[in-house]
Formats: sequence, C-alpha cells, structure tokens
Amino acid sequence: MKLRDFLIGVATGLAAAVIIKEASEKVSPFVPAGQVLENIKKEFKRDAPIDGSWIFMKTEDYTNGIMTIPVYRGGISRMNEGELQTFEFAADARSGVVVELTEV
Repeated sequence: MKLRDFLIGVATGLAAAVIIKEASEKVSPFVPAGQVLENIKKEFKRDAPIDGSWIFMKTEDYTNGIMTIPVYRGGISRMNEGELQTFEFAADARSGVVVELTEV
C-alpha cells in the first residue's frame, strides 16, 4: 500500500466522521417543547378554558424508580367552577406523553 493511498483513506474517513457528527447534532430526537405544550393544552381545554400555561424548553431527567427519561416540565392553570386550578406536569421529551401530573 502506498502512503498516498493510506492518507487518502484517512482523510476520507475523517471527512465522513465530521459530516455524520454535524448531521446527527442537527437532528433532535425530541418533540419540540411548544408542540408538547399545545397538545397538553388541547386535552385540558376539553374540560375547561385555559387561563395560563408555561413549559421549560430544556429537558431534565425524570426518574420513576425504575428508569430515567428526559422530560419537559411545565404547568397549566384554568378556572373550574369559579376556582383557579393549577397543575404541574412532566412530559416525555421523546413522545410528548405526560408521565406526571400534580395539582398544586
């Protein structure tokens, strides 16, 4: 094997590694936080009008005792029978499914 052929192979491998790394960083495995919030708001609106809502755009780890998953944390408030109800939730960042819902 000639040195030139070896160096061409190394350069090609490095270029491919850089391209794959850049492409994988651009593709996010998570559902956008805004979309998760909109889906949760849509479910809450079935029962009563929404008064306010919020969501953290950055994921955090959530442990249920068996496994750890990335979640978005957020909250929703609504008026129900003249009383303000406030809920906080944790939604799976990969699927958008609510894994924890508590009334505050």
